Amino acid sequence: QALVGLKVGSPVALAESLAGQAQQVRMVDYQDETFEEMEQRFESQYEILEKTPLGEGTYGKVYKARQNRSGKTVAMKKMKLDSEEEGVPSTAIREIALLKELPHENVVKLLDVFCSTNKLTLVFEYVENDLKKYMKSLGLQLPPATIKSFAFQLNRGIEFCHANRILHRDLKPQNLLIDQRLRLKIADFGLARAYTVPVPKYTHEVVTVWYRAPEILLGSPLYSVPVDIWSVGCILGEMATGA
Repeated sequence: QALVGLKVGSPVALAESLAGQAQQVRMVDYQDETFEEMEQRFESQYEILEKTPLGEGTYGKVYKARQNRSGKTVAMKKMKLDSEEEGVPSTAIREIALLKELPHENVVKLLDVFCSTNKLTLVFEYVENDLKKYMKSLGLQLPPATIKSFAFQLNRGIEFCHANRILHRDLKPQNLLIDQRLRLKIADFGLARAYTVPVPKYTHEVVTVWYRAPEILLGSPLYSVPVDIWSVGCILGEMATGA
């Protein structure tokens, strides 16, 4: 299985379960191979196209790469697992678990996963731009027709997430990917959570501050889908005003 070999005490049981259940993610057969051989075989399937990362986060970096077999351009999210005690970051486990449950045209696709003793790599479909960069490139507020299209796609994507009981909790222009055909895809589910009824208590240390709902700003541990809707409203206002 793809996520075996992690130290007990890290989320190993969950990782193994994800590997066994992953219907949408292609996993590699590692029987009779060392971790070094597995890693070499996995790395040989992809070629990093640009040394400068597309983006950086708390746990790693995202690179533009190519899948050698198909020639398809992909985005590789490389995460270093510095501590054997901590194991796989909970944000990464969460992202793997949730994305495999969200096959939708307005949600970024997770294509492949590899985990070794000190590194976790997630392979996503490559999308050229994000909403923040797109708005900045125009240097002015978006045309009304474009705003309507992005608003429709964003609401359709987040409605699908909520219908599957997923809170994103970090909606912002940087996490909304835009391709050349102006198709919008929601990305970065590292802070997302599955929710239940009644709503459990959550941390309020989520969502970039400019897009936080009042209940999160006030420190409430009890919140639900309205926090995402508030963020959507902030994003729509930003698109409409250019501010």
